[in-house]
Amino acid sequence: MKKAEKIPELVIIANRLKQLRKEKEYNNYEHIAFDLGMSRSAYWRLESGENFNLKTLIKICKLLDITLEDFFTGINIPKSASRKNKK
Repeated sequence: MKKAEKIPELVIIANRLKQLRKEKEYNNYEHIAFDLGMSRSAYWRLESGENFNLKTLIKICKLLDITLEDFFTGINIPKSASRKNKK
């Protein structure tokens, strides 16, 4: 995969992250980056659809006072075509 290509599911998760940040009144990504102990550029990459680990997601959910279930509410990632055909 080329570096410029984005995984669509990561873009969906990144958009959810941005939405939740704003709902929790972090109008500027720099402020949440500071509260998470991350650099601004590292946090910006999360909202830009870069891959990140579950440890980071759990840390974000704790800061935003939401569960993982709440985070993924409304995110529907379709099953792959190969799995659909096996049924």
